[in-house]
Amino acid sequence: MDELKKINRRQFVKVGGVLAASAAMSAYAVDALAAGDLQRLTILHTNDVHSRIEPFPMDGSRNQGLGGAARRAALINKIRQEQSNVLLLDAGDIFQGTPYFNMFGGELELKLMSDMGYDAATMGNHDFDNGIEGFYKQLPNANFPILMSNYDFSNTVMHASTKPYKIFNKQGLKIGVFGLGIELAGLVDPRNYKETQYLDPVKKGNEIAALLKNELKCDLVICLSHLGYSYRENKVSDKVLAAQTRNIDLIIGGHTHTFLDEPEDVKNLDGEVTTINQVGWAGINLGRIDYYFEKRNGKKSKQASQYQITNGL
Repeated sequence: MDELKKINRRQFVKVGGVLAASAAMSAYAVDALAAGDLQRLTILHTNDVHSRIEPFPMDGSRNQGLGGAARRAALINKIRQEQSNVLLLDAGDIFQGTPYFNMFGGELELKLMSDMGYDAATMGNHDFDNGIEGFYKQLPNANFPILMSNYDFSNTVMHASTKPYKIFNKQGLKIGVFGLGIELAGLVDPRNYKETQYLDPVKKGNEIAALLKNELKCDLVICLSHLGYSYRENKVSDKVLAAQTRNIDLIIGGHTHTFLDEPEDVKNLDGEVTTINQVGWAGINLGRIDYYFEKRNGKKSKQASQYQITNGL
């Protein structure tokens, strides 16, 4: 049976495809899209996949039958056939959670992401579980950049292996993407991250976002964050980051394994909207946000959806 057919059809119809997106658009937007006056960018994203290569077993557990890299790849390929401008991004914790990581040290995970055509990813705390040398060793298996702007790797083997940001050009649109990681002290064994220096994510986020939006003239600025969605204690999270920064349009989050039913809009320091999204963990869901850019007035709008990867039972 074709893997794509195993995706829950009810969920797919609810959230997916060109027709579903177009139906919710204004009459002007549909006409503008057809006339080429409106540009669409489709952002697909994952977080905290944790080495889940196969679907959860059919053992009666809450997540039985969900996930699976082959099904996700089939869905991504179908969306790419429908849409010409697609970015596929991951918000970290690629590693740790199944025997595949214990046996291959992350090789399989990065090879599969490369085969799926991921455009960029950031690092999570569990990506240090084989030490910084272990992550570095697997980087040749990733044909996409690892984006990290608030870890200073200068005195480590990773000193030249990450980028603070990357700009993607999609049919005249400039999309700036950067990464932010959680504080490692107290969360990761110091022997695993060595002399990695943690920099204030709010300060660094403001700095990179201003560069991308104001100097490099990006149409959209995306942060891949492994800070976590929200905390009760006084700790930097995606909600704090959104409220205390400028120029970030979208935060794709990870770390807290939060299943958001829909993206959350937060007002930033300028009173503009910063959108936060996170889709749980283990590759159970694939997030999707479609942005529409109006050429005539420079305005943009968005529409969000979410796919649950399941066996269709």
